[in-house]
Amino acid sequence: MARLARVIGACAFAVATSALATPGVAAAEVTVPFQINPASYGNPSGSFDVPPSRCAVRIGETEGSVTVTGSKPEGWGCLIYAQVDWLNLTTGASGTARMSDGLNGFPPEATLATGSGQVALVLHPLPGPPMTPGFATFTVP
Repeated sequence: MARLARVIGACAFAVATSALATPGVAAAEVTVPFQINPASYGNPSGSFDVPPSRCAVRIGETEGSVTVTGSKPEGWGCLIYAQVDWLNLTTGASGTARMSDGLNGFPPEATLATGSGQVALVLHPLPGPPMTPGFATFTVP
């Protein structure tokens, strides 16, 4: 129930701020970076043992879908096996996905079939250390 309340709160925030978003997306692939801040209390600099996770959303690879991955070279830098909750603010469609495990040299990623429109997502670690969830809004062609 608490997770649902967090997702609804994040989505309400996205709806309120969607007017500030840039309309439309170029035909080329676009990358939207976002960050997940580790303990304690979402410190943006991280700590000695847990640096910030640098994630990104790749838009434009396939119409109506996006890929959540790391923003470092070759797709690294995001959480392994984290949960992604998303809401298409245009159509009302929503869903949940899990980041892959990042094994065998493949970076962790999740492909979301969001459909076209303004989308908000929240990425948060599965049970583990306290972290501030990552949040992003973007337009999917």
